[in-house]
Amino acid sequence: MSAIYGTGHSMRVEGRIIHALLMREILTRFGRHNIGFMWMFVEPMIFTLGVTALWTITKNLHGSNLPIAAFALSGYSSVLLWRNMPSRCIGAVEPNLALMYHRNVKVMDIYVSRLILEGGGATTSFVVLSVVFIAIGLIQPPEDLLQVFWGWIMLAWFGVSLALFLGSLSEDSEIVEKLWHPASYLLFPLSGAAFLVDVLPPQAQNLILYLPMVNGVEYLREGFFGSRVIAHYDMGYMALCNSVILLMAMAQIRKISRTIIPE
Repeated sequence: MSAIYGTGHSMRVEGRIIHALLMREILTRFGRHNIGFMWMFVEPMIFTLGVTALWTITKNLHGSNLPIAAFALSGYSSVLLWRNMPSRCIGAVEPNLALMYHRNVKVMDIYVSRLILEGGGATTSFVVLSVVFIAIGLIQPPEDLLQVFWGWIMLAWFGVSLALFLGSLSEDSEIVEKLWHPASYLLFPLSGAAFLVDVLPPQAQNLILYLPMVNGVEYLREGFFGSRVIAHYDMGYMALCNSVILLMAMAQIRKISRTIIPE
């Protein structure tokens, strides 16, 4: 019983720490003015709507006869999910060094609070825009909602793993931040957001699927569009990549936790 009580107490303390860090992050990032914390999901919604409108106006060629609005929504929302997470975790510890004086506040808590905020904003944006687009008849409902859900979870897992690894790595070297910004832009056209793998030559298909996020986007789109697309993915491979990156991240976080000195 004492062990159960101790575990429950630790979880409650951890929950309060994450909640406090979340509130601090929301106030620091969005403030109390205008719509406040609602910018958390309004901001990614604006980005997604902008890309959807741009692709529609320019009649973007994505290699299929799928509606551009649905294609942009499923593609660009997934990019916002995994690409923004590392940006928020890189260099996240240094501005919060003062909090490390509290013995219950750990490096992981800082990362988790930022990941919840970023993931929650992207997810809310995707869900709200999907519901609105379906309600006004701009897109059709997903053919397999459960597959869309799992595709989103896999992409979130990839984003979290990558964010924790790059975030913890940036505490040892400033070059991580310098390299990630151009890399994130270069990865966008390769991420599968703006094309279907099936339209690529067979050799290019095999190469592009080495990028974990492409598998997740293809899987999500198959759930969204069903028989209207021919999807190419290997979710076992994506799960393996996510696991390896996450294990490397945990090892790196453990390493930097021993060397960080509160200010």
